[in-house]
Amino acid sequence: MDKPKVVLGVSGGIAAYKACELLRRFTESGHEVRVVPTASALHFVGAATWSALSGNPVSTEVWDDVHEVPHVRIGQHADLVVVAPATADMLAKAAHGLADDLLTNTLLTARCPVVFAPAMHTEMWEHPATQENVATLRRRGAVVVEPAVGRLTGVDTGKGRLPDPGEIFEVCRRVLARGVREPDLAGRHVVVSAGGTREPLDPVRFLGNRSSGKQGYALARTAAARGARVTLLSANPSLPDPAGVDVVRVGTAVELREAVLRAAADADAVVMAAAVADFRPAAYATGKIKKKDGQEPAPIALVRNPDILAEISGNRSRPEQVVVGFAAETDDVLANGRAKLKRKGCDLLVVNEVGERKTFGAEENEAVVLAADGSETPVPYGPKEDLAETVWDLVAARLA
Repeated sequence: MDKPKVVLGVSGGIAAYKACELLRRFTESGHEVRVVPTASALHFVGAATWSALSGNPVSTEVWDDVHEVPHVRIGQHADLVVVAPATADMLAKAAHGLADDLLTNTLLTARCPVVFAPAMHTEMWEHPATQENVATLRRRGAVVVEPAVGRLTGVDTGKGRLPDPGEIFEVCRRVLARGVREPDLAGRHVVVSAGGTREPLDPVRFLGNRSSGKQGYALARTAAARGARVTLLSANPSLPDPAGVDVVRVGTAVELREAVLRAAADADAVVMAAAVADFRPAAYATGKIKKKDGQEPAPIALVRNPDILAEISGNRSRPEQVVVGFAAETDDVLANGRAKLKRKGCDLLVVNEVGERKTFGAEENEAVVLAADGSETPVPYGPKEDLAETVWDLVAARLA
């Protein structure tokens, strides 16, 4: 079988060196990669490096190898074009259809999905001109992932950092897998909760659960690859931030509720994949609870946590907002799931069986998605990304 053909565009920013890792991810996973750097990008990483890592010739000008018409052929034959890093200058050129070098010509001739991974200083990213250029590219069907927050050039810190290359690769892999040029969640804001809440007993102990957050992160990553603006409410997982996602960290169920209500105010869809504790200790011990010789520990009184899913289902910020819940069950899975769907009032409920060695912490999942209209969509055992795709298919259909 022919290898998927990827064009890796590299524009002239300090983050250009990170594109080497992205290139390695593509080549080692069986993709044919043609690197097309801008002339300014070669000030950071030389053509010899790109050629050696990709196994293909590297050029920046439309006048190189004219007999092959590279400024037309490269884009025509690509299955995916990804520009990483994409500077403010490159976003402006792409948005306005300029074609003054090989990369911008390639972008104009490409009829495949296009992904931009911006990297620049915070002020440049937040400038109205850049935001308008990003909006234009997204309206045209490109996936422009949100930059990460972190250390920038010099001592500066803020939003504008190139996302982790491994996470950019995951977005590109999902875009390639779908093979659709127009992302169906473009222009939508979706909120995803992930992980498991922790309810503190004392300064060193808490009541928690086994949720790893992997399913919620797969949902966030997949939504970003389908063009959505994603807010991920992350409850205690130890996972790298997905590329193109705004991450809000929470700890307890009460903190998660506050974050959900804020983020859901302008959201088109809310997916509650986090495992939220039903109860919390009635009292918090300010000092570590000590064991005493010859004495049994005192009982721990519990109180109910807020029912976040029922609250947002019953008080939607807009009538067309789609709300998705998750039900982790250990027995009578479908019967309990149907009862929970009716009780919570959400549009979709993802029901799966969990246990010590099932679902929690695993890379795979199996579920049935129950809908308020009575329909059921089984998702066979497989990668959690497959379940994420099914959930977003059902959400997109309802939003449409």
